[in-house]
Amino acid sequence: MNKAITDGLALMPPAFASGLDVWSSENGTPGSATYDGAGNAAFVPADGDFGGALEIIKQSTTSKLRYMGETPLLPGMYLRITARVKAISGNLPNVRIAGWAMNASDNHVAGLTEVGSEVALTTYGEVVEVSAIVGSGSRNGVDMPWGLEAVYGHFGLDLTGANGGTVRIDDIRIEDVSSFFFADSTGSVDVRDYGAVGDGVTDCAAAFEAADNAANGRKILVPEGTYHIGANLSLVHEPIFEGFVTQPDDKFLALRRGYHLNSYIDAFGDEVLAFKKAFQALLNYTDHEALDMCGRRIEIDAPIDMHAAVGNKSTFATRRKIYNGQFNVQDSSNWDPETVTSQASYSTANEFELTNVANIANIQVGSLVTGNGVGREVYVKSVNVGAQKLELSQPLWNANANQSYTFTRNKYVLDFSGFTKLSQLEIIEVEFLCNGHASGIMLAPEGISFAFKDSHIKYPLQRGITSIGRACQNLTIDGCQFVSNEGSVDADQRTSIAFNVNANDPKVRNNRFVLFGHTAVLAGTGNLFVGNHWFQGDYKTDSPRVAGLVFTAMNVKSIITGNYIDNCFIEMTNEHDIDPDFNSEFSFGGLTITGNIFVATDAASWFSFIVFTPRGDGHFINGLSVQGNTFKAINGFLDRIDRVDTTYADLNYGRMRNIVFEGNTFNGISELTFNPVSLDFTQATASSNWVLDPSEYLPFGGWARTVESIVFNGELTDSSGQTASAMPYVTPNYGANSNQIRLTFPQATRGTVQMSVRMDRPI
Repeated sequence: MNKAITDGLALMPPAFASGLDVWSSENGTPGSATYDGAGNAAFVPADGDFGGALEIIKQSTTSKLRYMGETPLLPGMYLRITARVKAISGNLPNVRIAGWAMNASDNHVAGLTEVGSEVALTTYGEVVEVSAIVGSGSRNGVDMPWGLEAVYGHFGLDLTGANGGTVRIDDIRIEDVSSFFFADSTGSVDVRDYGAVGDGVTDCAAAFEAADNAANGRKILVPEGTYHIGANLSLVHEPIFEGFVTQPDDKFLALRRGYHLNSYIDAFGDEVLAFKKAFQALLNYTDHEALDMCGRRIEIDAPIDMHAAVGNKSTFATRRKIYNGQFNVQDSSNWDPETVTSQASYSTANEFELTNVANIANIQVGSLVTGNGVGREVYVKSVNVGAQKLELSQPLWNANANQSYTFTRNKYVLDFSGFTKLSQLEIIEVEFLCNGHASGIMLAPEGISFAFKDSHIKYPLQRGITSIGRACQNLTIDGCQFVSNEGSVDADQRTSIAFNVNANDPKVRNNRFVLFGHTAVLAGTGNLFVGNHWFQGDYKTDSPRVAGLVFTAMNVKSIITGNYIDNCFIEMTNEHDIDPDFNSEFSFGGLTITGNIFVATDAASWFSFIVFTPRGDGHFINGLSVQGNTFKAINGFLDRIDRVDTTYADLNYGRMRNIVFEGNTFNGISELTFNPVSLDFTQATASSNWVLDPSEYLPFGGWARTVESIVFNGELTDSSGQTASAMPYVTPNYGANSNQIRLTFPQATRGTVQMSVRMDRPI
């Protein structure tokens, strides 16, 4: 490339024959002294070697010769200044090319190299050629790198050394040699041509920006070296990194073409830093909605604080995704949980707060809270050190007004807890190899529509995905696999949890959850579980099992359909209810369980697949549909598929409503469960009171509350064998446990009756 041609620049100074009034004996600036009429200089029109030549008698330590014209120096431009000189008489001086750098304000640019290498004149009459190259970039072969501030120069030469000698100088040539440095054949521009210096110190942001502006469709070459970028930088053209860049944490680099993790690894040389910088750019520019990790495996030995990586945003609500990569966790003390024990006050008037918290400065956002009356998966959502109070993700069900709590801050591969609100982030086809050292992902305190798709979290130390607030609203987990680090631990001793939800409307579809303490703790409503497989068994015989899904809201309006539920149970509880006794509210219900496979192997006989655990008195079930499922026990029988855990309280069986168990298949279950249940009873001896007992079949040990139909099979007869035609009346809730039905006839009667009984009121 020749700038003189492409940009129409006039570079060559006039010949000496045209006059010496444009040739300065100083720096070449306007008003400086010239050689026109000078006593020590003259034009020689007929030199044998040069034709016309300027003859100078050297009289000062440095005798200068500068063209007073403004020779332009554009970004990326390189000029070669050449002079032919010979000594005529007297002392033999040295000669060098020289210039005077000027900026756009016509002021001198100080601090630059403005002279080339000296050449000694050793023989009279010998023609010596000296040259030097000046340009914007610090390149091999460039004698005077001037950067971007200098926009023109006054060029010529210096005579140094002994005074008293006479020299003749041929016409000085200035030519564009930019083609020596520009790789036109490879379609790239070099950042050094625009003033970048790979010393790791000089701020090269302006040089990179100038190279980007000049690229005009070509790529940007970043040669070997370390280039510091001290400002935000957005590059339109694709860079080629042979060297590396450094940048302050709060400044971002947007690679708008070729935006992917490989580019950032090439740029910064460190995988973790590259990922942080790429994510920072993802949230700061609108050009890209997805970060492609290019299948790269990133080795990490510490949590990645995603908020700190971005730096300048605490909220973000535009769809973005990270996809196609792997994080491999290395053993390090950086993953060790941090635990703080503190006294605090709790009041039901402020159910989401702990106040008067001792040692609060040491309690971190995202800490798991445990203590008396604290339900599962309660987290610190925010901390106010000055007010000595903290915000909880869920209320406490039975805490004392003043008591001690333990706050455990687990460490996560990707930690978003520093954001105030983060919405619509998707992680797709990413594998988290936690290797028993770290947990997977911690969500922000607030947000909506986080999605985790076609991804794996393997061997997390404590948790897979943790919600510390409501960023789990509309959570999607689809086509993923979660594998715990507790596969060799007995089922009832495991503490890990695949994920938790505090808000409503999660969609969990087509996933596999392997050997966690709990698969999910769900404090919201509108949960959809479709096509998943979660299994939590162990290798013990007659082993206890724990909950797979734990619902802690009351009326959950949730659907569990087409799942494989293996060696665990579904639990309904109200352990996040600040007032766990029933008190004019929705009670348990709103749950549909259809078309699932339930399996238990080597489980204790008292194990059940559907369990209610009320934390307070007076609760009941209103709306539970269990239909079309298969329940199977292997290597031993189970007593029942349903149970009420009365550790804290029992249910109110007199208020059960709208409960359906029908169309299910039972294998290896001792007592089958139906509601309504249709049974045949035979009264062999004539009696006016028939006591019928359907209790074995009624869910949850419920009362026999409703008789839907009575059909007598065959003839009813009295004690003498005569036909009896009088109809009986029905007494429900009969017996000491209210789980029988009594039929009362006007006279002693015997026969067979088919009766349909419910343990609830359907409406």
